[in-house]
Amino acid sequence: MSRNLGTGTPLVPPATRTARSGWRDPRLWIGVVLVTASIALGARVFAAADDSVAVWAFAGDQGAGSPVDTDALVTTRVRFADPADLDLYFAASEPVPEGMVLRHGVGAGELLTRSAVGPADEQGTLQVSLAVEPHHMPPAVTTGSVVDVYADDRVRRGRGSGQQAGLVLDSVTVVDAPALEETFAVSGTRQVVVAVDADRAAEFQSVVGAMDDPVLSVHLEP
Repeated sequence: MSRNLGTGTPLVPPATRTARSGWRDPRLWIGVVLVTASIALGARVFAAADDSVAVWAFAGDQGAGSPVDTDALVTTRVRFADPADLDLYFAASEPVPEGMVLRHGVGAGELLTRSAVGPADEQGTLQVSLAVEPHHMPPAVTTGSVVDVYADDRVRRGRGSGQQAGLVLDSVTVVDAPALEETFAVSGTRQVVVAVDADRAAEFQSVVGAMDDPVLSVHLEP
């Protein structure tokens, strides 16, 4: 052992701390736990967000008897608490049913349910064509519009009978509305087709058929 020549006291080497292995450092394990927890939480959030499914919904208001087609539908994502509830609706992954019409009116954004539609030939719904003078129908009337139809007898009015135009169809849905230029040149009127149940269609034809010169006017419901 070397000695200090001046005092004869032996030299003592400085104390050193033994380095702890990195894998034994508790800070490392805390970091690993935090990262793992973050990954697990993120995976759960992502999985929950992915539980939604795309289904068909209506882009706008539609009345009873309206045909169901892609022009009137949009897709929206919905998360069902019970996955079995999806069977009550039409998933967007399925083609839109053909030859189906609405059994009742629906509002914009309402989901397309299987109970809301049925085959057109089973609903007792007829398509009735109306020839209307352009100034007796708002330009905004289009396919899907819900309208009221009034009828007036021009001949009786000319005779001074004083009879006012009467409501002949209420809250019916327009299922076809060609542009004015497509029909005006031929007939001088604008044609619209409305969906009407069989009983009301018969009443309409009876009332209008009894008029000498019926004039129809269409009022657009808000």
